[in-house]
Formats: sequence, structure tokens, C-alpha cells
Amino acid sequence: MSFDEKLRMVIDRVEELSARMASETFEADDFAALSREYSELQPVAEASQALLDLKAELEGLEEILDDPDSDREMRQLAETEKSDLAERIEAAEREVRIALLPKDADDERNAILEVRPGTGGDEASLFAAELFRMYQRYAETSGWKFEPLSYSETELGGLKEGIAEIGGKGVFAKLKFESGGHRVQRVPVTETGGRIHTSAATVAVLPEVEDVDVHIDEKDLRIDTFRSQGAGGQHVNTTDSAVRITHLPTGIVVNQQDEKSQHKNRAKAMTILRARIYEAERARRDAERAEDRRSQVGSGDRSERVRTYNFPQGRVTDHRINLTLYKIDQIVGGPGLAEVIDALVAEDQAARLASME
Repeated sequence: MSFDEKLRMVIDRVEELSARMASETFEADDFAALSREYSELQPVAEASQALLDLKAELEGLEEILDDPDSDREMRQLAETEKSDLAERIEAAEREVRIALLPKDADDERNAILEVRPGTGGDEASLFAAELFRMYQRYAETSGWKFEPLSYSETELGGLKEGIAEIGGKGVFAKLKFESGGHRVQRVPVTETGGRIHTSAATVAVLPEVEDVDVHIDEKDLRIDTFRSQGAGGQHVNTTDSAVRITHLPTGIVVNQQDEKSQHKNRAKAMTILRARIYEAERARRDAERAEDRRSQVGSGDRSERVRTYNFPQGRVTDHRINLTLYKIDQIVGGPGLAEVIDALVAEDQAARLASME
């Protein structure tokens, strides 16, 4: 099947969906499925039709150029327009090919962000706190909702563990490449000798899932309650409101103590647990599709070193795509992270396009 035939298939499918939704009576779930498919394919169909129109226009110009009876002025005009049209067709075709790439089924989901310190003691905890704030500000500038689910601090204001729910359009599609090891090189505030230290933090970005996506049997859960504690060991309250949920089949454990209500802590813990179980299944599927993963940017493995933040040199380097930007303040500040993420998305698209050719 030629590329143009694929485009016509998409256009025909959108017309079919539109006609069916207008003329038939459906169950709510069936209509929702058709509507979802239509909303996904309709912009692709529009871009496909625009590309086919451009190609038809090019054929018309070539007919003029091939016609020996065409006058000289008309041929010169056609030649000029043909050059411009060829560039527009190339750009339009790339746009359509990207739109036709197989979608990650989780791309449109919200995300669960988890940030933890790695090696480096207090400096690692302080760096982890900065990363958490970086993602919060990036989410805010992207028009997304950022809701902390769990946040525990060290006595110095560093981060022991930070978990947040990020909601909005295409959140997981943008943030999924952030998973992995993040390294910082700088002189810690506690360093009197001026030596540069290297510390690390780990980031995990998981697609948020609903009850229907992951079935969790109550008998597979062990739920323990205990008294919430804050930084330095002081009691946050005097009731056993904190919750620890252990999923026995996988051994995944979630602790939640930010809320004063045990019910709210349990609800938040279940949100995190579902995301972790779902991500474990994603990792298993990805391992089975190892060849496909090689054409993408990174594996999402938390042990993989993905980025270095070098403060003395003012640079941020993403090791997966060999991208170095000397704008560390803007990136760590939040808004500048968009340039890094957009480059990762573009590289992933380019790699997947190349693998299809």
C-alpha cells in the first residue's frame, strides 16, 4: 500500500465515523469509543487532505511544464511555484508521518511524578527538592495542575521523597522521558573548601491509571496504620492516620501520611499503588519489545543516567541525545525545561520515523 493510499484510508475512516455518529443510536460506551477515535483521527485526516491537495496542485504545475504548447511566461511561473510547493509538501508530509506514528496508549494520561535523592547525602536531598520544584514550575507554565500527594523533608529542607499528580493535556507524552538518574555537579553550601561535589537524584514518571485499568484484589493488600511523623521525628498528630499499603503479589509498598485523615491517606496511597503496578506491567511489556525500545529515547529505567546539571559551568547536558544548553538557571527554574523536553520528543519522533522507512 502506497503512502497516499494510507492517507485516503484515514480520510475515508473519518468520513465513515462522522456518518455513523450522525445517523445511528449507540450505547454510551460505544458512542464514546467512536467519538474518541474520531477526535484522534480528524486532525490527521485534515492534514492528509491538505497534503493530497498540495500534491494535486504539483501535478497540475508539472503538466504545464511538460506541455510543449505552454508559453514561456507561464512555464517560468510554474517553475517558481513548483519549487515553493515542493518545500511545502516536504514539510506537510513530515507532519502527517509524525501524526501517523503509532501512539503510546498512555500519552494522553495524567502522570504521577516521583522524585527521590540518590547518592550524595544532604546535597542529594537538596538537589531532589530543586528538581521537584522545577517540575512544579514547568507544570504551571504549561497550564497543568500540579498536586503534591506526598512530600517529606529533611531537617535542612531537602527532600526525602516527593510524589505529585500532574494533570492536563498530553502530560505523560511530555514527561515520560524524564524518568531516570539526574546528576548535579556544584559546590554545596556546606562545603567550606570550595570543592565541587557530584550528587544524584532519581525521577520516575508513571502514567496515572483508574480503577478499571488495574484490578487490585483487596485480599492481595496488607494495610497498616501508624502515627504520622514530620521532619526531625516530631508528631504531626496524635492519631494513627498514616497508611502503609503493601501489594503482596508484587511486593510494592506505598506509605502515605500527608493528610490528617486516614481515609484521605489511603485514597492517595491507592492512586500511587495503581500507578506503580501499571508501570511494572509497562516495563514488562517493554522488555518483551526490546527491539522497539532501541529506536526510542531512553528506556525509562530509573538506573539510567539521563541528565547532568553542572552549576559551575552553567550547563545542562542530556546524555541520551547529546544536548547541552548553557542556561541552567532557566531550566532549573522551570520554564527552560520545555526546550529540553521538546528536543527529546523531536528526537524520539525522528528515530521512530527512521525505523519505519
